Amino acid sequence: MKHRISHRKLNRTGSHHKAMQRNMAQSLIEHGHVRTTIQKAKDLKPFIERLVTLAKKAGEGSITARRQIHKMLSDRSYIPHEHQGTYDDLPLSKRTRTMRYRSGRRHRTGRPWGKLAFTAESATYRLINTVAKNYADRPGGYTRIIKLPDRRIGDGGELAMLQFVGDEEGPGAVTKPGRSARQRRAGARYALAVKLTRKTRADERPASKEEEPASDQQAASEEQSGPAEAGE
Repeated sequence: MKHRISHRKLNRTGSHHKAMQRNMAQSLIEHGHVRTTIQKAKDLKPFIERLVTLAKKAGEGSITARRQIHKMLSDRSYIPHEHQGTYDDLPLSKRTRTMRYRSGRRHRTGRPWGKLAFTAESATYRLINTVAKNYADRPGGYTRIIKLPDRRIGDGGELAMLQFVGDEEGPGAVTKPGRSARQRRAGARYALAVKLTRKTRADERPASKEEEPASDQQAASEEQSGPAEAGE
């Protein structure tokens, strides 16, 4: 009996479940929205709501809230979106300096440092100084779930989008992900099957009435040209 059990197990162990929540929450903080199944979105919603509430307290100076955020979320480094193209063109040595100090400690604020034009930004810093400040006057309800019409390939699971409230763009305004290798192979097989089917039908189709007189005229012309060539 499911009495006093409010969480979703999602067929995972406890450690796997926590890792999944952390990874999805970090992606949500980075991009502002995540596209996943409806069950995972419902499971992630209270987790990220709790993080935003703690971030608001940490922004007011609470050290305990900041420690709780680090315990629940861990940390991840992001490259600002406006500098992502430049970062991809950098050599490996400069990428390492962009992500970490020489001591090995990670950059957190994303501000320029030394000769670097930009640095990495941590998930905790963005949550406290960017996301939480947008909801300073909001008592709760920082995210929303939007059900999507398409389904996941393989098991047909229902898909949904979890995004922060305030991004008034609907799911149609979000860039559609490119087709996967599996989808491209399936499309190529389907196109080949259609092509072969049309070719088979064209070969099995009987000759039309308009084509028959033309073939008779061609045979007669060949007979007339035959004696003429023999006489020559």
